Formats: sequence, structure tokens, C-alpha cells
Amino acid sequence: MTEMLKNAKKAKADISNLTTEKKNSLLMAMADAVIDNSKKILDANKIDIENAKGIISDVMIDRLRLDNDRISAMANGIREVAKLPDPVGRVIDKYVREDGLEIKKVSVPIGVVAIIYESRPNVTADAAALSLKSGNVCVLRGGKEAFHSALAIVEALKIGIKKCGVNENVVNLVTDTTRESATALMKANGFVDLLIPRGGAGLINACVKNATVPCIQTGTGICHIYVEKSADLDMAVSIVNNAKTSRPSVCNAEEVLLVDKEIANKFLPMIKAKLVDERKNNGCVPVELRLDGFSADIIDGTRADDSDFDTEFLDYILAVKCVEDVKEAVTHISLHSTGHSEAIVTKNEQAKEYFTKNIDSAAVYVNASTRFTDGGEFGLGCEMGISTQKLHARGPMGLNELNTYKYVITGNGNIR
Repeated sequence: MTEMLKNAKKAKADISNLTTEKKNSLLMAMADAVIDNSKKILDANKIDIENAKGIISDVMIDRLRLDNDRISAMANGIREVAKLPDPVGRVIDKYVREDGLEIKKVSVPIGVVAIIYESRPNVTADAAALSLKSGNVCVLRGGKEAFHSALAIVEALKIGIKKCGVNENVVNLVTDTTRESATALMKANGFVDLLIPRGGAGLINACVKNATVPCIQTGTGICHIYVEKSADLDMAVSIVNNAKTSRPSVCNAEEVLLVDKEIANKFLPMIKAKLVDERKNNGCVPVELRLDGFSADIIDGTRADDSDFDTEFLDYILAVKCVEDVKEAVTHISLHSTGHSEAIVTKNEQAKEYFTKNIDSAAVYVNASTRFTDGGEFGLGCEMGISTQKLHARGPMGLNELNTYKYVITGNGNIR
């Protein structure tokens, strides 16, 4: 790894000095190489799927699985990044002092960006594309569940990179998937300029505890949807169903449903009918509803304990609690949220204003599913991760978030 990091550091100048046109042609070549090598990638993914059976849950295996559509989406994501404005060299601010000194605040690459991620192979391509377009070198360290897939994807990306005559060390894959390699990246001062952990609470906590390089926390999402008493209940059912069941293994999926007590007797049976009964009848996995005392008196389900409201299930499980009003909903979210995404379903303008003003999360929704917290959905092409912290980056991290800035000052013999 030391040799790889040395080579990555040397490659910083190679990528940071490329023109926008050259970077775009590089990305297009990488996308083409992913498609051209799709069979190799799928064969590698089959190995990962077989190795994961019986070890990780079915929903996590779905997260790991690749098919032709997902590979096409991966390639299209790279092409979308190529179409986006180049953040490097963007003048963020500019002003001239009374003495004639011109001061410009200019966007510049961060340098070597290391990404530790778990069982989502598409992150490999997304991270590489965003890193290169933003003028950075990337060091990828995937989880062992997706190792063969990630290796095949990186090999394809490097074919495209070499075809364009660019230093292949601008994209790097750590082949050691032990904890020691992750810890080594966390402590790679002088080599890694920014570390982005993208995964579950265990990975995030390990980085917070051990990292000595700059680190951005991403990923963990205990996302809430609050159905206020004035809500369109059919709309609320649709939003909750989408947020919980469309892809439960991702960080923007709903984990907690809050319902005004005034509408609970009508709304909770609608939720049970949609998420449990209808799914059973259609041969789908029903959602396990973990109910507080008030909810349990209205519908059948599993009685919730306190830990259920602090758990990122990443599965067909939904914690349900009834509250008096928007103020109690906000108080509950403030105590239990991870700062990712929260939503209110309402027709009441005062409730909307109170919720959006007082919820302190990266994304706050009104009458929409939390599943939109995603770089592609936000028009960023794809994303490096979703930051749940407040310094430097917050929410989906795209190209601009992978740049820092410096001041360029131009004078005419000015002295102080």
C-alpha cells in the first residue's frame, strides 16, 4: 500500500493539469471500457454473490448484485459526470481592494481522495469518475464482499485511462480488504488528503475513532417521515411505501414513521394494508412494523423497544410512533436522527414552516420521499457519498464538494 500511495501522490499533477476536454474524453473512454468489459465484470460479480450467500441478508445481496442494466447505469453515470461543468478553476469570489490588490477565491482539487466503502460495486465507478473530473486522484478500498467486482471494474477503468495516455495511477484499488488496510488509510498522513468512509455505522465510527487524516462522515441514515394531521393520506401512503420498500438497503430509505395521533386510527390501517397485507398477497416480502404502545392498540405488529428508534435497519422493517403534533415530531427526530434525511407530509403551511426550520438534517423534504437524497437525483451526475456532518460538505457530495479553494492575489508592486 505504501508504494501505491506514493504513486498516487505523484499522479496528482497528472490529473490536476488536464484540461476539461481531456478529462471529459478520459471519462467517456472509461465508460466505454466498462461496457466493453461487462462480461468480465458480471463473471466477477457472480463469484462475489456466491461467496456472500448465507453470510449477508438477501437485501444486501441485492445491493451487491450487478446485471446488464446496472452496468449500463454505471457507464451512463460516468458519462453524466463528463457532461457536468468542471469545478476546477471556478472563481468563487473576486474583489479589488482600495490599494488595487485583486483577490480571487478559486476552486482547486483536494489531491488524493481515499474512499472506504462496503458492498456496492457501482461506488467504484462513481467515485473514480467524480474524483477524476474534479482533478483528484482516487484510492478505492472496497469491502471483501464486493472485491472481485470492484477489481474487474477498476481493471476496465484503467483500460480506458491508458487508452487516453493518462497515468493509470490516478485510479487505485487497495487489494487488501482486512481491517488493517482500512486503518492504514485512516492514518496515511502525507499521502491521503481526504478520507471518505461510505458505509454503515461500524465503518463510520471506526473512522471517527482512528482517522488522523481529514475525514468526512457519510452514509448512516435513520430517516424519518412524519405524517401530520392535515396530510393527504393517500399521498402519505404512497410516499411511505416508496421510502421504505423501493430499496430498503440504502441509506436514504425510511426507518421511522411518525404519525399524528389525531389521524392514527384512520392512517395506520392504511399503512398496514399497503406495506404488510398487499405485499403478502403479491408474493413480496412484507414490512415488519415495530409499533409503539399507541400504534399497537390500533394495528397488529411487533411491539417496539427503545432501540428500534435508533436503528438503521436496511431491511423490510419500519419503526412506528404516534405523536401529539409537529413539535413532538421534531423533538423525537432531534433526539434520534443521524442528520441524513427527514420528511413531512402535510397541507398545513405553519407545520411545514416549523418542520423545515427546526429539523437539522442534510435534506429536509415536504410531501416527497426521502429516497431522492442522491447525487443523480440532485443533478450531480452521481455521488461520492452523502455527508451527514456540517463542515466542508453536507448532503450528496458531487464535484464541487471534491474541491477546496485557494486565494490568488494579484498586485502591482503592492507592499504592506
